[in-house]
Amino acid sequence: MIPIALTIAGSDSSGGAGIEADLKTFGVFGVHGTVAITAITAQNTQGVFAVQDIDLPIIEKQIDVIFGDLGINSAKTGMLHKAKIIDLVAKKVNDYKFPLVVDPVMVAKSGARLLQEDAVDALKKVLLPNAFVVTPNAMEAEVLAGIEVKTVEDMKNAARKIHELGVKIVVVKGGHVGPESEAVDIIYANGNFKEIRSKRYNQKNTHGTGCGFSAAITANLAKGKDIFEAIEEAKKFITVAIRYGLSVGKGHGPINPFAYLEIDALKFRIINNLSNAVKILQSNPYVSELIPEVQSNLVEALPKPYINSIEDIAGFPGRITKYKNSIKPSGPPEFGGTLHLGRTILKTMEFDDSIRSAMNIKYSPQNVEICRNLGLTISSFDRSEEPGEVKAKEGETLVWGTEVAIRKAGRVPDIIFDTGEVGKEPMIRVLGYDAVEVARKVLKIAAKN
Repeated sequence: MIPIALTIAGSDSSGGAGIEADLKTFGVFGVHGTVAITAITAQNTQGVFAVQDIDLPIIEKQIDVIFGDLGINSAKTGMLHKAKIIDLVAKKVNDYKFPLVVDPVMVAKSGARLLQEDAVDALKKVLLPNAFVVTPNAMEAEVLAGIEVKTVEDMKNAARKIHELGVKIVVVKGGHVGPESEAVDIIYANGNFKEIRSKRYNQKNTHGTGCGFSAAITANLAKGKDIFEAIEEAKKFITVAIRYGLSVGKGHGPINPFAYLEIDALKFRIINNLSNAVKILQSNPYVSELIPEVQSNLVEALPKPYINSIEDIAGFPGRITKYKNSIKPSGPPEFGGTLHLGRTILKTMEFDDSIRSAMNIKYSPQNVEICRNLGLTISSFDRSEEPGEVKAKEGETLVWGTEVAIRKAGRVPDIIFDTGEVGKEPMIRVLGYDAVEVARKVLKIAAKN
């Protein structure tokens, strides 16, 4: 059975929030998304400029026909706008008994009201008693609980008061309060509190945060997950979606729901690239003659904007060794643990973020000449020119040397080499767009040996 989730919400013409954000999020979690549109808005990243409510019989019919044909494993609400719409939704939830996640949308990022004043009472008295989960932010929690919410302790007090309205589980989101370094969400259920913490990313592209978070909970409920597991998964999802928010428009850009999927997909492709690259290298026995004394490694990084540290670069932790008349990695490729070439790639991508892969091979004047004859661009750095303050810092030599070589060449070259120094083996580093391209360059070098 394919899980079916329903969003009962308004449409956002900018595609950042509302049913558009909900459907993207449902898709990320492998859930089939359906909609009951409550309002059509004319909005962009700068504001909401017009709202047209959908007639009540149309809203009701949308819910009825979806339930009657596809079924509804779970549902969520977003913008409900008027008390009469809230009354209708509460009736449908009571009729069909599907678990409901309420995102109490009250005010847009731009400050525009999305819930009329008289609808707040209906939300508290009619909808929340029929809801399974409610996910207010600090400002919404203030309205629902009737108290100020400025601290984590305030969030707990608000959650307890909102729970008294009849909703089973309250999640007060701490995106606007709490520690500067962390985003703390408070869960209140069965008389107990639970905190979920994540790193806080302060950026302006957060349009659709509440929609995405509540939709992620809804999707995971539709898949049959326990509510606490669903909330924790939603927290991970929304943290990534906020971190890599989309810089579109002139105001508050939207979150990026697909980042959660794309990062995993890119990691899979990179691991596959590295595995294929090794097979290419193993096709020519002369490649083994290019393995230096310290052995080789082959790395590939996630593309921007997902590259942030060494942990976002994959390679072979035990390196690649010469084995008889071939080469052999010590184990499968994985992310992290590729310090030396990883630092090279991090620096390289500051100048050209399309160059995401590198392999180190044995230095010799002959190998440099072969590279030159192959038409590869070449640059180098001299370790004897390394500043003392750089040499004193562990791991900084390659960062410094890579920048020197790139600036000398006026671009990121195909080859960066150095002739070593006492205790440091001379080395050639072959750079490229991905691991397969680097492997093919190394194969050409090997063929000329």
